[in-house]
Amino acid sequence: MSDTVPVVVPDIGDFDQVDVVEVLVAVGDDVSIDQSLITLESDKASMEVPSPAAGRVVEIAVELGGQVGEGDLILTIEAAEPPAEEREEAAGPSEESDPSAVEATAPAPSPAPRPSPSRRRPPPPAAGGLATSTSPPHASPAVRRFARLLGADLTKVSGSGARGRILREDVEAFVKDVMTGRGPAAGAGIPPVPEIDFSKFGPVESKPLSRIRKLSAANLHRSWLNVPHVTQHDEADITDLEAFRRAHLDEARERGVRLTLLAFLMKAVAASLAEFPEMNSSLAPDGESLILKRYFHLGVAVDTPDGLVVPVVRDVDRKSVYELAGELGEVSGRARERKLRPADIQGASFTVSSLGGIGGTAFTPIVNAPEVGILGVSRAVRRPVYIGAGLAPRLMLPVSLSYDHRVIDGASAVRFTTHLCSALADIRRVVL
Repeated sequence: MSDTVPVVVPDIGDFDQVDVVEVLVAVGDDVSIDQSLITLESDKASMEVPSPAAGRVVEIAVELGGQVGEGDLILTIEAAEPPAEEREEAAGPSEESDPSAVEATAPAPSPAPRPSPSRRRPPPPAAGGLATSTSPPHASPAVRRFARLLGADLTKVSGSGARGRILREDVEAFVKDVMTGRGPAAGAGIPPVPEIDFSKFGPVESKPLSRIRKLSAANLHRSWLNVPHVTQHDEADITDLEAFRRAHLDEARERGVRLTLLAFLMKAVAASLAEFPEMNSSLAPDGESLILKRYFHLGVAVDTPDGLVVPVVRDVDRKSVYELAGELGEVSGRARERKLRPADIQGASFTVSSLGGIGGTAFTPIVNAPEVGILGVSRAVRRPVYIGAGLAPRLMLPVSLSYDHRVIDGASAVRFTTHLCSALADIRRVVL
């Protein structure tokens, strides 16, 4: 007789409710173990919920576009009966069977008991720490997607599930080991950071990292290890641009927007990306070609109490400075209130990180791979500059361009920053 298996929303972290963005099955569908049933999405990531059993879907309790919380019913499955040979294997030898036959067919040494599937830490890796099998890793689509999000190589992860299946917890443990220097990292041979008991030297306090900082740490570490970074520094004379901006502050207020330098900067960046399309590209996974993007979606780093978030402003080249200023204010507010939608943080072709409101003279931003460039902006400073034969006070803006040296060479990077600085010095160049 078949049993019904309820499938509920698993642990979704710090979120009370998440969106149902895909329902992958319908009532009457036959499903297999670990087949994806629905896709859930929060403001930072998405996850697929796999089937815990094989059988037929008899009820679906969620709707596309709805919201669910941890423990909510997703659907009900009428579990299929296991094949006859599996039932016989589970039942063991019959009491009426010939004891001598059982003895003859049993292996001489008793096999070691299998590890419990509930064990959350993976077993020690084989010699050398790398998998020797050429078969694909044994993991569900949801786990594969989670591993891609963290940049984890599943071929190096040992599974603790049934028949060596890789579980989400195994991926988390692997990434934790890599981040703390206890596991194999990209470019193996990097010496681990020693573990020190700092309490020996004085009072200490442990402060857990926010969810955003944990995700950022994995992404930044992956980019730093995989992208050969070079940073080009330059200065833009924004004296006239700042005067133009201040002259239009009242008009901006009437439109209900805050007109900042960043809105002008984004227009100048989009114009420079159009002039140098390789800076608006990504390296193909095989490393044999460039993917040139014909759109200009800029990621803008926003400082929040929980860490750095990078919402995306789309089609910058098609929007006015006033439109960009309004959109920047809106997405920055949602970022600080932790109300960003999944679409708000996806699809950037280039990133701008402005620290001008805080200070600094220059810095080296980390490329947000698979993008190939990121522009850092520091605080503008008024200082004397030679113009012709004399000195004049000018407002100079430091810019720092980090780029992927596999795609961009030094000469191209300098041409890009030169074009950008010229556009900022005379914003009229943007409309030419």
